[in-house]
Amino acid sequence: MNRRAVITGIGVVAPSGNSASEHWKTVVAGENRIAPITHFDASAYSTTLAGEVRDFVPEEYLDRRLIVQTDRWTWMSLAATAQALTDAELDPSTIDPYRQSVALAASTGGNQFGQREMQRLWSGSTHTVGTYQSIAWFYAASAGQTSILHQMKGPSSVLVAEAAGGLDSLGYAARAIGRGAADVVLAGGTEAPLCPYAITASRRSGWMSRQTDPERAYLPFDADAAGYVPAEGGAIFVVEEEQHALRRGAPYVYAELAGYAATQDGRTSRPWGDTTVEPPSRYLAAALRRALDRAQAAPGQTDVVFADAVGVPAADRAEADAIRTVFPDGVPVTGQKGLLGRASQGSSALDVATAVLAMRERTLPAFGALPNPAPGCELDFVAAPQRAAIDIAAVAARGYDGFNSALILRRPEGVSL
Repeated sequence: MNRRAVITGIGVVAPSGNSASEHWKTVVAGENRIAPITHFDASAYSTTLAGEVRDFVPEEYLDRRLIVQTDRWTWMSLAATAQALTDAELDPSTIDPYRQSVALAASTGGNQFGQREMQRLWSGSTHTVGTYQSIAWFYAASAGQTSILHQMKGPSSVLVAEAAGGLDSLGYAARAIGRGAADVVLAGGTEAPLCPYAITASRRSGWMSRQTDPERAYLPFDADAAGYVPAEGGAIFVVEEEQHALRRGAPYVYAELAGYAATQDGRTSRPWGDTTVEPPSRYLAAALRRALDRAQAAPGQTDVVFADAVGVPAADRAEADAIRTVFPDGVPVTGQKGLLGRASQGSSALDVATAVLAMRERTLPAFGALPNPAPGCELDFVAAPQRAAIDIAAVAARGYDGFNSALILRRPEGVSL
């Protein structure tokens, strides 16, 4: 029996807006949401800009007791989950709890909660940390709290591969459904890395932009690319077995998770772009090829690629090379991180949200911060939103220290759209 995994619900909490509809409007309008960091005084740091989630009120989604026990990244994850379940018109209490799973991506965990407790430990009069420090910072906190809140008791996991994790979680969801382990999986991820210690840790990579002009700070594939701007937020999805969704009368089926693949460079990311041993593009290219093969889709059938677009010159060249290798006849390339920032696995999940909304709206969104391509980065960038029938979309993502993932989304066949 062919058990196909489809997306039936989307939830978004991101710099682009606190719902899928707000996110889509921002993306189509090409609005730049990068601005000076307001969560703390970042004036002494080399990176002072970020994509912050604005006007987010966790009390609109969560009980106050849960807010006290958890970090901002979990608040956003639970809020996006609530949106996704509402969008899918799915009440978990009406389904066998052992047929429901949670597979979320995580990167750095509860940063702001941990920052506060570390300051309390070393600077406070009691030199202690709060009771909930042991669980709020933990990278599995969002997945665990989601499982508990919605009583989802099927096999659940946390995928940790930095920015590639958002795609890995959806790949896990598709496998769990395909092998019959679950009928419903919550997948995706959020991030909240905007606090002193998280920024300090991340900037050690040397990849973060030091530019102070929001319009010029994050320019993927551009001749003036100088690194990425950090961000928070992400997206959560309801992924269902297709027949399960149809039987219960799901209001909409956005896309099929048609193919997924992941590879590992087997080398540190610090010399990313060093081709003295092997071209670094081959690993991302392999992930894209394998994902297309598993989707039984040819490169020429692909309507758009959502690029990883990290903004590091050597990495951008490697990604451009991988895209040209896999799609030798060319393919439209887009991505909005240059306007929103890079929120680790939250951004790759957000790229998937943009892709499935583009399918629904039959519109190719423009590449954010359209580049003046650096040598080796010449691709078919989408210059302005354009009407298009998008049947197959590819999403690429890479994580620090060599993680590469690719996801192929297909417009469902035989489903009313």
